[in-house]
Amino acid sequence: MDPDKPSTTAPVAPVPAVPCVLFVDDEPSILNALRRVVRPAGYRILIAEGGEAGLALLAQESVDLVVSDMRMPGMDGAQFLQEVRRRWPKIQRVLLTGYADIGSTIAAINLGEIHRYIAKPWDDQELLLALREGLARRELERENERLQALTQQQNEELTRVNASLEARVKARTAEIEQINAMLEQAYGELERNFLLSMDVFAGLLELRQQGAAGYCRKVANLAKAVAAALKLSPSEQQDVFVAGLLHEVGKISLPDQLLGRPLSTLNAEEQTRVRRHVLAAESALMPLAALQRVARLVRMQHERVDGHGGPDGLQGDDLPLAAQALGVAVEYQAMVHGRLSVKPPSPKEAQRIVAGFKGTHYRAEVTEAFLAVVESMNTADDDRQIDAVELRPGMVLARDLLSAKGNLLLAAGYRFDERVVRQIHEYVRREGSRLSLYIKPFDAAAAPGAARGVAAPETTV
Repeated sequence: MDPDKPSTTAPVAPVPAVPCVLFVDDEPSILNALRRVVRPAGYRILIAEGGEAGLALLAQESVDLVVSDMRMPGMDGAQFLQEVRRRWPKIQRVLLTGYADIGSTIAAINLGEIHRYIAKPWDDQELLLALREGLARRELERENERLQALTQQQNEELTRVNASLEARVKARTAEIEQINAMLEQAYGELERNFLLSMDVFAGLLELRQQGAAGYCRKVANLAKAVAAALKLSPSEQQDVFVAGLLHEVGKISLPDQLLGRPLSTLNAEEQTRVRRHVLAAESALMPLAALQRVARLVRMQHERVDGHGGPDGLQGDDLPLAAQALGVAVEYQAMVHGRLSVKPPSPKEAQRIVAGFKGTHYRAEVTEAFLAVVESMNTADDDRQIDAVELRPGMVLARDLLSAKGNLLLAAGYRFDERVVRQIHEYVRREGSRLSLYIKPFDAAAAPGAARGVAAPETTV
């Protein structure tokens, strides 16, 4: 049996003992008379000729009730019962007294705290009734003591079980918290690897188009910023970001001559073929459960709130805000990177064009969120281009670092540590080439060594 679990077995009720009555009187005839009256009741009967003898007997026997005469030589009934109360307070006490002994009776009541007195000569039935009541009272007291002891024992056992249970709960809680922390760490690592995989895949697609390196990440970053400005949920922002990375995955099936030309230079049939890349993308992504929401967003990137978009002609509330956040980022970046026309507009001109799409291409709040985001990017652009030799631990990469062939080396937001900085410095020295990169404003407090009293780099970035 588990010692930490409370016992479910009911305790065995003890066999009740035969009540014991002690009669104390200095006259043997009275003692015999009392014994004859009480014997039929089945009690265990003890007798003592005087108070001293009664005390000696009580010291040896377990007695439930004492009946003492008042007038006895040496130690009278009041003194005897007073001593009984002092030494054995749980014994019931009854006094036999004559009508002339009212003063002594009062003394016995006050000193001996007798439970009842019976006048002599006694009535047999009254005597037996007094004995039954006294013994019943003693049995109730004994049962109360037993129940109190049992309650205390059960409380102690319950306290012990609760303490053990609390310790187990704490241990289990600590174990669960540790498992949750490990799962959270593993999930975070999985999510980072997932995003990195999407980023790498987007980079592979961009290799087919000259000068397209980092394009999809720009779309993804802008789309996520617009989604955040629209106060979409974190999961929706994540979906918008991944959809931005993969928004051109369907173009993998297009020939090179279509990929390398602005949309305005294509004929109607070619434009239709290019615009259908969203359907190919959805078909490619839908089998992956984690990308099904992303697939639907990619399909809707060219839809318009007025219903004149494609491929499904969605309009109004049927077009989710997340899809519009992606769509406005795709359209803006396509304009400024020459994907739509031979002569691309400047960023300011492209912003004015997008502003004119309010209510037709995009809902008003989407256009306003987009304009607020690009304005914030323009006013908060403190990024500085530095040579690799100036790179220090703690600096944060502001823009994607690309290889000469356009491959993504490090994504924007990467915080450099000593190992990577050392590798970059060694690479520059070994190759004898110049490598420049954009760095965000330097946070000296976050740099390794700042907490150890190492001076932060003096370069202001």
